[in-house]
Amino acid sequence: MYTYNYLFDFTKNVFMKMGCSEHDSKIIADVFLAAEMRDHASHGMIRIKDYYELWKARRINTDPQVTIVHESPSTAVIDGDNAVGMVVARRSMETAIEKAKKAGTGWVAARNSNHFGIAGYYAMMALETDMIGICLTNANPLVAPVFSISRMIGTNPIAVAIPAMKQPPFVADFATTPIARGKLAVAEKKGEKVPFGYLQDKNGLPSDDPTILKSGGSMLPLGGDRVHGSHKGYCLSSIVDIFSAVFSGANFGPFVPPSVAYLPVLDKKVGKGTGHFFGAMRIDAFQPANEFKTKMDEWIETFRSAKPVKGQERVMIPGDPEREAEERNRKDGIKLVPAIKDDLVAVAKELGIEFK
Repeated sequence: MYTYNYLFDFTKNVFMKMGCSEHDSKIIADVFLAAEMRDHASHGMIRIKDYYELWKARRINTDPQVTIVHESPSTAVIDGDNAVGMVVARRSMETAIEKAKKAGTGWVAARNSNHFGIAGYYAMMALETDMIGICLTNANPLVAPVFSISRMIGTNPIAVAIPAMKQPPFVADFATTPIARGKLAVAEKKGEKVPFGYLQDKNGLPSDDPTILKSGGSMLPLGGDRVHGSHKGYCLSSIVDIFSAVFSGANFGPFVPPSVAYLPVLDKKVGKGTGHFFGAMRIDAFQPANEFKTKMDEWIETFRSAKPVKGQERVMIPGDPEREAEERNRKDGIKLVPAIKDDLVAVAKELGIEFK
């Protein structure tokens, strides 16, 4: 088991060695560790090797000038200067929150960015100021549209965070595919198979092999197949792609620059880098904040009181599993898969630092 502080300091040092400022490295480490603490290991320490490989290939800028290139009182477009995605995303959400303080709502589209970790981290930033937070991003083109074998779109997550009064906040953070790409990587590290309905091989046949993406296979939209609603997952993913990329001027769909080695970097570009979209809505722009949060308590308590199916102790609301994981991991420590530890040892050695 590892402590939060040990992994935070290690991650910060890795990115400082790669040329990021201490300020930016702390932001990056904060997002990585938020993923680990909330049991989203797919977006935690396993990703350090991906960023390291991008840095070695000179595909990320560790000394960026993140700038607002277009704005109105309630909106902005931010150019990330090809920075590590966490740096762009935090600046973007901070801008959305500042816009909302003045205008009631704030909306920011970001371009020229990279993978940014868990979307929920940025949505939750709005909770501190009695706002609802929204975060979307496009991602590696590894998902095939319904009835296709072409990898055209990403796992494209959606995150929404809503404050309550006495109850913990409602936090939905989910991919628009049945499984996040990073969770496939974790399954691969563990030597495990995944359920059918997540993946197909290069010919469109169902697969349970988490490595199938490396041999031309693709992920499926949420729902898995048309009978189970994959057209709806495809719609959700498409909406995220359009808001994140077409709005901001980033690359969309198959042109999103990959953050994994087994996808080729295309010569053709239709925009700049990876795209994100952020929203912040001030509750008191709609009604008194305390009234709303009290009603959210009632909403949450109502759904918690739903009768569970046989074999389940209770019904949860979005955010419960992650919050409980955070409490457990802070107390017991963070467990890393041996293969991920091996990757971290190798990266540390090349950078001239230590990972125990």
